[in-house]
Amino acid sequence: MPEIISSTLSYFAFPFVRYALICGVLLSLCSALLGTSLVLKRFSFIGDGLSHVAFGALAIATVLRVFNNLIIVLPVTILCAVLLLRLGRSVRIKGDAAIAIISVTALAAGYLLLNLFPVSANVSGDVCSSLFGSTRIISLSLTDTLLSVGITLVTVLFFIFFYNRIFAVTFDENFAASAGIKAGAVNVAMSMIIAVVIVLAMNLVGSLLISALVVFPALSAMRVYKSFKSVTICAIILSAACYVTGFLISIAADTPVGATVVIIQALVFVIFMAVGRLRKA
Repeated sequence: MPEIISSTLSYFAFPFVRYALICGVLLSLCSALLGTSLVLKRFSFIGDGLSHVAFGALAIATVLRVFNNLIIVLPVTILCAVLLLRLGRSVRIKGDAAIAIISVTALAAGYLLLNLFPVSANVSGDVCSSLFGSTRIISLSLTDTLLSVGITLVTVLFFIFFYNRIFAVTFDENFAASAGIKAGAVNVAMSMIIAVVIVLAMNLVGSLLISALVVFPALSAMRVYKSFKSVTICAIILSAACYVTGFLISIAADTPVGATVVIIQALVFVIFMAVGRLRKA
């Protein structure tokens, strides 16, 4: 056991490992903070949808050989986040259907582009890395860390200053609108912030696993707590704890970070579900 601990700690001599831990904790916090509201609004799959959009945009940036892919990925993902919100409120296309339409189209288009215009000899490996985040984590830099700090500050300040508006919009948009709250503006702001969080988190867990960061902590907290504030606080703690635990296990066991974190979150969900049932018994 001491050898495993010392071996794991030795990895922190590498800057990208420290950056990955910091970025992961911060982005997990942001995902959980917004995830509670998104889950309650039945928009839990927006993380999955936007992650597929981000993958499609990343494929475009890769084919065009854009050095900084955020120039393309961020605007496209933010635009689709707003579009998903608009379509989700449509009578003809409900939220889950809108997410399915955009996400599947973006995922297919991205994979098709990478095959039609390959930029490397191992297209399958590149796609796997983008989808599951298996190797992209080693490319994290100080810039990524600073971006994560920035979006975390924006997310926390947004949640603190607009807490009452977010609470009202989450549970009853019509009541919020009748009370003078600009529900549309709150929804757009939340969509834009979660889009940025998802783009930054792609390097950590990959585009297919990002929705777990948004959904699992909130669902786990809801098994035990009932108030909005308690669920949000619990989700934040769980999200950060699960990431740190999964990150350390992945280093010690040499497993993919994203998949390990998601499995930890799934196990925690099962535990909290059992605790919730015991409390009701």
